[in-house]
Amino acid sequence: MHAHAFPDSLAPRAIAALEAECPWKAVADGTVGSLLKSMDAADIDVSVLCTIATKPDQVEGIVGWCRKVRSDRIDVLPSVHPKTPDAAGWIRRFADEGFAGIKLHPMYQDFALDDPSMDDVYAAAAQCRLLITAHCGRDIAFPPDDDRASPERIVRVIDRHPDLTLVCTHLGGWRMWDEVEKLLLGREVYLETSFSLDELDPARAAEMILTHGEDRVMFGTDWPWQRQEESLALLRKLPLTDAQRRKVLWSNAANLLGY
Repeated sequence: MHAHAFPDSLAPRAIAALEAECPWKAVADGTVGSLLKSMDAADIDVSVLCTIATKPDQVEGIVGWCRKVRSDRIDVLPSVHPKTPDAAGWIRRFADEGFAGIKLHPMYQDFALDDPSMDDVYAAAAQCRLLITAHCGRDIAFPPDDDRASPERIVRVIDRHPDLTLVCTHLGGWRMWDEVEKLLLGREVYLETSFSLDELDPARAAEMILTHGEDRVMFGTDWPWQRQEESLALLRKLPLTDAQRRKVLWSNAANLLGY
């Protein structure tokens, strides 16, 4: 439920720029071709590509690329920037074109999740029954006190928009899992596992999943920042039953995306 890729001509510059902002290095070149090779190696059927509009005028180019690369193995979430003119109107266009939802990243798009200026976007997504996948928690490329994607802010969003389908990446909040346990577990949101299972004790991660409800947790990797096969190995180490693991690996996402 969480991968990234870029047009072939843009990927080298995009990966280099992102690597310059954080201590991590990409595990691949960030192209769709490399993603498909990774999926084949890890025996992954479908990856959901998350795009991020970092400027207001990028939306049209992003959605055009999304149209080109989506397939039976690559699902794609376009993105709107909070300052894109008629951002809510773009949400409706995405719905008309059959996209399942959008991706938002508070840090790279410079907004707080609970900013009232986002209410029109959230309301449009809920009305169109589009999911929103959002970066949640801290981000390695930003100061450690940056709380624009905190669990506390997530709670405010879902309280104001109870009909919104919200997917919270990084098991609800990267490096903010104490707050996730206190505020988010059991709430009406989906959690996704990327960049969490490598930092959490397997018993704690499994307890968080089961406390929240395994029907609302989905597998993610944040590729190309983590190898898909390594993320799968971490998930398989969790003390879950085969039935619970299958929900996280496939059934929940399939149901949400309408497969």
